[in-house]
Amino acid sequence: MRQGRRDGFREFAAVRSGHLYRSACLLASGDTHLAEDLVQETLGRMYLLWGRVSRIDNPAAYAQTVLVRAFLTHQRRRSTGERPVGEFPDSGATAADGADPALRLTLLDALGRLAPKDRAVLVLRYWEDRSVEETADAMNASSAAVRTRTSRALARLREQLGGSLAEFAGH
Repeated sequence: MRQGRRDGFREFAAVRSGHLYRSACLLASGDTHLAEDLVQETLGRMYLLWGRVSRIDNPAAYAQTVLVRAFLTHQRRRSTGERPVGEFPDSGATAADGADPALRLTLLDALGRLAPKDRAVLVLRYWEDRSVEETADAMNASSAAVRTRTSRALARLREQLGGSLAEFAGH
């Protein structure tokens, strides 16, 4: 029985770790080291609870919730909200065919300037394609708070990007 659970977890981790890493990179604004730490923490927590988690309807969604909560906990513990860097770190992921690296860097930079909860709500709603209710559950917030935060975060993102996004749209 135990070996079966371990094998089930290993299979789950192998299948989901790439997606968790990409989400963590967005949450961490391209900080690949933090993203790796968040994924390890998420998988560690999932392993401890695997006997119970493997019986739920959607363990992948539960893992995303654990990831977001680990990120928000990490952000609360940090003494400063921003770290200056000379250049963007390499995310380790290859860009999709036809993807514009300049646009990607611009969006990562803009996401990085948002508050952690704003970043989390945008990643959950638009990267993870979660509903308002699922996002509210993942963030321990009400649906109304998620709708408000999403609206304000999008407005901040548009304000930061200004006309710079239009210049990339023509490419």
